[in-house]
Parts: sequence; structure tokens; C-alpha cells
Amino acid sequence: MSVWRTVFTARWLGLLLLALTLAGVMTVMGVWQLDVYHSKTAAATAKHAAAAPVALQSLFSVDEGLPAKAVGRQVTIDGTWGPTADQVFIADRERNSARGFWVVSPVKLNAADAVMVVRGWVPSTSSPAAVAPSGPVRLTGVVAASEAQDSSADAAKGRVLSSLRIPTIVHLVNYRLYDGFVIQRSIESGAVPSPAPAAVQPPPPPTDHAGLRNVAYAFQWWIFAAFTLAMWVRMVVDAHRSEADDAGEPTDGEGPAHQADERVESSGTVSA
Repeated sequence: MSVWRTVFTARWLGLLLLALTLAGVMTVMGVWQLDVYHSKTAAATAKHAAAAPVALQSLFSVDEGLPAKAVGRQVTIDGTWGPTADQVFIADRERNSARGFWVVSPVKLNAADAVMVVRGWVPSTSSPAAVAPSGPVRLTGVVAASEAQDSSADAAKGRVLSSLRIPTIVHLVNYRLYDGFVIQRSIESGAVPSPAPAAVQPPPPPTDHAGLRNVAYAFQWWIFAAFTLAMWVRMVVDAHRSEADDAGEPTDGEGPAHQADERVESSGTVSA
């Protein structure tokens, strides 16, 4: 007795339609919860990036590593431009399809501490816009983390580096550096270089994974949908076996050949 004879009855086709409807609704609910997660994440990330500037020192100190909460935040810096000799260039940076350099200059916050500031982009290290500034400065910028590529070999040769890394630059100066860069957006007070380097666009802010609970809800809905369909299959199989038992017919896999084998085994046992 084929299980399909049980499936293709009005009762089980109707229950299948109901199960598919419920599973479909649950699947849609899971997708909706996932959309809620993406919306919350995008809103939290945008809010993080758009937050009002705060003093760099209020986010973390020079003695600690760069915290994730500080990356992408707008900050203000009050200090004095560091020595011209401590300025570095980051090579192979593209702007409007042209290759050039990022100009990175220190801002001394006090006699012992400083933060490296990406002032902008220049076409060459000899460009007039690359001349290091001096004097007091108050600027606003965005916190960025070090890049992964090692450039310690470049540091042994000069001030042109292949990557933006505090662990490399810290060995080129004789004061402590914050474990992160500030990409300059504007100078609030102090001398503004003329010509000035072209502005560098800060990297996208890190994703703020808000609403992770909604991801769990989404998976719960999808599990419920799969469970609903699995229960329908189980019920059909049980009903098929019950009908076969009532009719005295073999279920799938228990045909005449199987019964003949059982009779042979039974007769052999009696003979023995």
C-alpha cells in the first residue's frame, strides 16, 4: 500500500495546505525579524557616526588600546602641531583615479603625549600642501584604527610608509602616541595651511550590531516553520501505517517477497 494513496486524500491534502500556509507565515515573520535587525543595526551605526564631537581623551587614554566604541567617532583635539621631522607619508593612496600620499602629522596634547592626524592627500611628498604646520591647533576629526599591513621595513628607510600603523610610527617619535589616528575634517582654530592637503574621506564606521535578539527571533520562526512541515510528514506516515494495518496489507518495503522470506524463515525454525 503506497503512502501516496494516503497523501492524496482530501483530508491530508487539506492539512498539507494548512501546514504550508502556517509555515509560509512563520517564514515571513522570520524575514521580518531579520529586517528589523538590519534596520536597528543601520540606525545604531548611523547614530554612532553622527554623534556630536567629544574630546579624544574622554573616549580612551594614551595608556590603553583603541576601544571599538571609539572607532568612527567624531572627536576634537586641542594641542600643538608636533615637530616637522615627525611627519610621515602613507604611500599609494588614490584620489580621483590619481595616486598620491596621505600626510600624517602629530599633534602634541602635552609634553609627553600626542595623536597622529591624517591631514589629507597630496600628489607628492614635495607638494607645497605637504609642508608640516606649526603652532597651536584645535581640530575636529574621526577616529580610525591602524591598518593590518606591516610597514616596519619602510620605517627603517625613511618617512614614507606603505601602511597606516601606530605600532610602526611609535618607534619613529620620542613621545607616547594614542593607539589610533584621527582623520582631520576641519580646523576650528589655529593657522590653516595654504595650500592645504585634499580632504581624506574617513572609512565607513564599524557596524553597530544592535537588535541581535531579533536575529534569534528570526531563527525561532524558521524552526517553527520546519517543525510544522515535519509534523505533517510524521502524521501522514503514522496514518499510512495505521491504514495498512487495518487493511492487512504490507506497508512500503514489506511486499510479497518480504513476506515469503518471513515464511521460509518460520518454516526453517519449525523444522529445526
